[in-house]
Amino acid sequence: MTTIRVEHDSLGPVNVPADKLWGAQTQRSLEHFSIGDDLMPREMIPAYALVKKAAALVNHKAGRLGDTQNDLIVRVCDEILAGQHLEQFPLHVWMTGSGTQFNMNVNEVIANRCAQIAGQPLGSHKPVHPNDHVNMSQSSNDSFPTAMNVAAALGVKLRLLPAVKALRDALDAKASSWADIVKIGRTHLQDATPLTLGQEFSGYVGVLDDNLERLELALGGVYRLALGGTAVGTGLNAEPGFDRQVAAQITQLTGLPFVTAPNKFAVQGAHDDLVQLSATLKTLAVSLYKLANDIRLLSCGPRAGLHELDIPANEPGSSIMPGKVNPTQCEALAMLGVQVMANDVAVAVGGAGGYLEMNVYKPLLIFNITKSVRLMTDGCVNFRKFLVEGIEPNVKQIRSFVERSLMLVTALSPVIGYDKASQVAHFALDHDLTLKQAALQLGAVSAEEFDRVVDPQKMTKPYVASN
Repeated sequence: MTTIRVEHDSLGPVNVPADKLWGAQTQRSLEHFSIGDDLMPREMIPAYALVKKAAALVNHKAGRLGDTQNDLIVRVCDEILAGQHLEQFPLHVWMTGSGTQFNMNVNEVIANRCAQIAGQPLGSHKPVHPNDHVNMSQSSNDSFPTAMNVAAALGVKLRLLPAVKALRDALDAKASSWADIVKIGRTHLQDATPLTLGQEFSGYVGVLDDNLERLELALGGVYRLALGGTAVGTGLNAEPGFDRQVAAQITQLTGLPFVTAPNKFAVQGAHDDLVQLSATLKTLAVSLYKLANDIRLLSCGPRAGLHELDIPANEPGSSIMPGKVNPTQCEALAMLGVQVMANDVAVAVGGAGGYLEMNVYKPLLIFNITKSVRLMTDGCVNFRKFLVEGIEPNVKQIRSFVERSLMLVTALSPVIGYDKASQVAHFALDHDLTLKQAALQLGAVSAEEFDRVVDPQKMTKPYVASN
């Protein structure tokens, strides 16, 4: 049998496993909210440790928190930030919409670890009390959204943005090296006028540049913190100026430009900055989905498809067809893109769920946002390493398509007119001729004039042929 100890909260005694650092309110949550298998995002653990450490330092400086309590709280928060005690945070996402039980989980673990260091019994609340000391100047209603913003900002800034930037740079390297490879463009999945393979890939670079800019802009709102608003935004039980000082302390601890939100009622009754961030993550997911689909289309084949790109053979593609290579990295990136789009729907609905002074979908919001950040970070890393960096152009196939393309006739249009050029294209298609053969048989131009006007390399830039 598991050895237990008895802890107490405002509702009475609770049996807690003796070897755990959590306390009564965490145990109640485990008993009443054992729903599904989704744990509170692991990103919230260090984020909350940063919030508790910052609050302790500010409260100590103000003379409200004693030296012993401050030193112990800071020491335990540093242990958590170093990756210790992660198993002491077992709560599920699907709990109270305020996240109060997770806030108390953090408070209780810190207080009990402080007691352990000080040689006091677990659950004694000596020398550090979970509410009176660890939660000083705070409410779950302002500390949980602050931890959400810290977790989201750190995830985007330190993990997602570097991963997207590295993917962008890998695509840019391909665009530069393929700047002179002329290929046929496609619109409506039908042949169109030429461009270079480098130009095509430069489009993907530009799309990711735009996404990087959007994400940085979205972080501007996320940097505004609710801490200091306490229960409903008024700041009751927090010293005047606590909000500014604790935001400055979090900035010092993280290196990110956090500030106190100018209107606490706005950021506690709603979490629109996180909703905006999620929408921006969705936009990136849309871009990655398009990129994945383009590359798997350009690489389809090898004998019965476009096969303009050769992709790395990372693993056997089929359990029955020997030698098959599939665009599995494209498939993984596309699937996670769909998941991120779905995550954003949940965030949007949850963000709309603010009632009066508090939004009650907080765990849902941060669960989906951190999941989106995690998925796209890992997806971009894998897509870059195992696909983009190993892609090679199939120059022979690309040239063949250019040579047989009928849409090169577009360059003839200013010389012989749209109607005559259309007649040449249809004649070539109907009689299985090259464009040049059709133009000569119809007497549209001379061979010399055709060669002068219909130059695929010229057609990849602004160009109008003259008579």
